[in-house]
Amino acid sequence: MFEIQHFRGSDKILREKHMEKDVQGTLEYVEESLYGTLHRRELLRQALEEMGWRQDGSLNVLEGRRYQYKGFKKDVAIEANFNAYEYILEGLFRLQVGYDKGLIETGILLLTSKRSEKSPYGSSSKMVKEEIELLYPTISMPVSIALFDLGEHLIPGEEEGGE
Repeated sequence: MFEIQHFRGSDKILREKHMEKDVQGTLEYVEESLYGTLHRRELLRQALEEMGWRQDGSLNVLEGRRYQYKGFKKDVAIEANFNAYEYILEGLFRLQVGYDKGLIETGILLLTSKRSEKSPYGSSSKMVKEEIELLYPTISMPVSIALFDLGEHLIPGEEEGGE
């Protein structure tokens, strides 16, 4: 299950680029490909490649450096991390750099919605909205954030719910 939130007109940019169905289809395919899996980084790369987000070759965040977006299409970049919600800061920073350099018009950040049960901050959805507001003006770009619940990853040979 995933939820997408748009900030600062990112949905309008995706609509103008006729990418709404493409983005929705990509997010659904990512969810289907990664749900319950262990090796998510490689599977994400494959899913984005199959959906045409890695064809351009313009994945670099900074010229001459190895920092790369997970996906790029029609001036829209995808960043992602399903291990820690706290990646929101690094992911937004990477997208903001590309935006400030004129490389992208908007970005999509894919994150896990899982956080500690002891967290006093409420739902991940509510927390995203608050953090986007708090990070302004440092993070000022139009951005979409998709929160995923990809389930617990199963170790091969183990059965769900068993030992």
